[in-house]
Amino acid sequence: MSPDEETHRHATEGLDRADALLLGRVTYELMESAWRPPGQMEEMPDWVAPFGRTIDAMKKYVVSSTLDRVDWNAELVRGDLGEAVQKLKQEPGKGLGVGGVQLPLALAEQGLIDEYEFVVHPRLVGHGPTLFAGLSKHVDLRLVDRQEFGSGAVAMRYEPA
Repeated sequence: MSPDEETHRHATEGLDRADALLLGRVTYELMESAWRPPGQMEEMPDWVAPFGRTIDAMKKYVVSSTLDRVDWNAELVRGDLGEAVQKLKQEPGKGLGVGGVQLPLALAEQGLIDEYEFVVHPRLVGHGPTLFAGLSKHVDLRLVDRQEFGSGAVAMRYEPA
């Protein structure tokens, strides 16, 4: 992707729609290295600062069987993923944001995702992870919002049909 000010603002607004983030280990470690102060923000344009401040302050739940501990406003999620996520979803508030590649697949398999957002950037790369690769069943979606950006990127939000 080619992040720019407009898509970063959109990502920050997306974080603001959630009370906490549910992340897999790899995504947690990548995000922590970039966004936990001092992180790499000093090397980034000023317009990324709101995203950095928002993600730094958010509560994070990390799904991992290999980590012994986490910090950075984070808590480990152990045991049955479905039960743990159901419990988190029952807590009052705006809900959870999810990040990663393998974790969304596991959540989709169990029907635990209430909303999907895909941001398509105008760039072909030919490599990298494929979202939802290996999903055992179709998940029909209904478009609920669409936003185009000056860069040519398009954000589409869906709910399960």
